[in-house]
Amino acid sequence: MLLAIDTSTGTSVAVVDHDAGVIAEVGTPDTMRHAEVVGELIREALEAAGVAPGRLSGVAGGMGPGPFTGLRVGIAAAHAFALGIRRPFVPVVSHDAVAFTWYRDGGTGPMQVVTDARRREFAVSAYDGLDEAGLPVRAIGPVLVPRDEVPERDGTRVDASTVSAGGIGMVAELAFAARRLPLTGDAPLYLRAPDVTPSAGKRVLR
Repeated sequence: MLLAIDTSTGTSVAVVDHDAGVIAEVGTPDTMRHAEVVGELIREALEAAGVAPGRLSGVAGGMGPGPFTGLRVGIAAAHAFALGIRRPFVPVVSHDAVAFTWYRDGGTGPMQVVTDARRREFAVSAYDGLDEAGLPVRAIGPVLVPRDEVPERDGTRVDASTVSAGGIGMVAELAFAARRLPLTGDAPLYLRAPDVTPSAGKRVLR
């Protein structure tokens, strides 16, 4: 059983189980208040699921793509919670959760996940279906492209305004069952260089 957190768009928190599926999920589409709401949403998800933190086997976190400030809130919260309960942290590409949910709900064939990266850009990933373990097969991405230059591809385009933490958790559960961990690295997928760069420092004259 996993706690899952994603803040790549709004804020979503879920408790999932490999066999039972998504037990509880709460969230908000607000893209500006991740830090203010994530703690309360964690509490609400655990209460709704009737699960004590000690029963969790790990914490899954959406690694993006997403804007820098919001994304790091969820990743930090997931890392901190995993550390607090002494369980592993499982990183998941957020677009994979969107694709998994779309296919699980009946989607078929190639599809493309598109999320708002701000600054007139979109983050894009393309998928070719689910593999034998039930995990989405990512063919392209995630990549950052101008809004009017999203590559044409056969299949369905899904413009996702939210990312389900339930999807994040289920991708992590399926990957664990298939012995596919880690699915991605532990570095956030910002896809864009930070605005602020470290100073070279002042030269000290003696």
